Amino acid sequence: MTSTAKPQPPTGGRAPHPEHLSHVIFITASAAMGGFLFGYDSSVINGAVEAIRSRYAIGSAALAQVIAIALIGCAIGAATAGRIADRIGRIRCMQISAALFTVSAVGSALPFDIYDLAVWRIIGGFAIGMASVIGPAYIAEVSPAAYRGRLGSFQQAAIVVGIAISQLVNFGILQLAGGDQRGRLLGLEAWQWMLGVMVVPALLYGMLTLAIPESPRYLISVGRTRRAKEVLAEVENKDIDLDARVAEIEHAMRREHTSRFRDLKGSRFYFLPIVWVGIGLSMFQQLVGINVAFYYSATLWQSVGINPSGSFFYSFTTSIVNIIGTVIAMVLVDRVGRKPLALTGSAGMAVALAFEAWAFSAPLVNGRLPSTEATVALVAAHVFVLFFALSWGVIVWVFLGEMFPNRIRAAALGVAAAAQWIANWAITASFPSLADWNLSGTYVIYTCFAVLSIPFMLVFVKETKGKTLEEMG
Repeated sequence: MTSTAKPQPPTGGRAPHPEHLSHVIFITASAAMGGFLFGYDSSVINGAVEAIRSRYAIGSAALAQVIAIALIGCAIGAATAGRIADRIGRIRCMQISAALFTVSAVGSALPFDIYDLAVWRIIGGFAIGMASVIGPAYIAEVSPAAYRGRLGSFQQAAIVVGIAISQLVNFGILQLAGGDQRGRLLGLEAWQWMLGVMVVPALLYGMLTLAIPESPRYLISVGRTRRAKEVLAEVENKDIDLDARVAEIEHAMRREHTSRFRDLKGSRFYFLPIVWVGIGLSMFQQLVGINVAFYYSATLWQSVGINPSGSFFYSFTTSIVNIIGTVIAMVLVDRVGRKPLALTGSAGMAVALAFEAWAFSAPLVNGRLPSTEATVALVAAHVFVLFFALSWGVIVWVFLGEMFPNRIRAAALGVAAAAQWIANWAITASFPSLADWNLSGTYVIYTCFAVLSIPFMLVFVKETKGKTLEEMG
């Protein structure tokens, strides 16, 4: 097969408009439904925390483990998803994830005891971990280079919408149950309905996977070149030379083999430097404490004197701010680049977290923060989420989908995502105990990580804006 000079997206000016951009958006949005379930399942537990504590009479440490144990499943799912996707395809991997989400939702709504609930949460975590890897990888592989940043942002957009919808559903169920998380609704307690409703989007995700094509790179890897050309014709620009595009992908694939974990080993510090950069990005995204806002916000606000309905309301408004920030990132990611957004977000998060640390250092008066400190804490919490959403919330997923060479992309993405879930687990499992120790000191720790993310981004991370996946090595 002969090949002309490979087509390059323009680096300046406006890129040619894909002939079927609306179809590409549908494909991307369907794949990002896994991100919606990722956000929904991660955040829905926020509304059930106090009910689970009461139902099973457990303390803060045990409660934290029940909440965080799903993240162990996330790490395992993320670490294995790349290999699974390379063996059976991206679409099959999504379908397995959808099935696990469904099973987890039903089981979590109908647990026999606390240990049973923990098992169902691990299964749900495995599904989240798979979705966290396969979504960005698939989207990057079907997206035209000039639009990949914005389309890659769909994953994070879906995550934050899932978070917001879970909080809205929780609030609605709470109102139907008379404001009581353990109030009865049709024979079940309110918190059980909160966890069980996820079965609806899980089934929708499974159905959507039947309507989208397999990744052209996977199709070429298994010898289905004709079908790969058909998919490329659906998603690339109308003037694309399909033979040249396939030749470009085949040329890149001839230099590689199915990615394995041993391919990630470097001469120093075990992993290749680029893998460590991916791990660092993943860990910094979590170590700033973002998921405290989504796993524990209702409990946190109640602990400083806000009533349950108010705490659920503030959890929902935080989710709306999260969506706004994500939309800002989607608009800017391909215009200003990944690194400028990340640096802006790091600075904004550091300032907001510092104000939260100051506010929570005030002594409680009758179980409540003083008026000034309470206002500062609420405003700073929303500002923190805004700066995270318009930067690291989106940028990390875009970077992880783009930054690795083709020969190691799937395995490296799996390792980086697994590191993200381990860091998430560390923050989630430690927060209740740290908060009992010193809530202000906890936020000082998160502030330090936000500050440290700035030199990390400046020194170790390279811009990927406007490059094709094949140009990554």
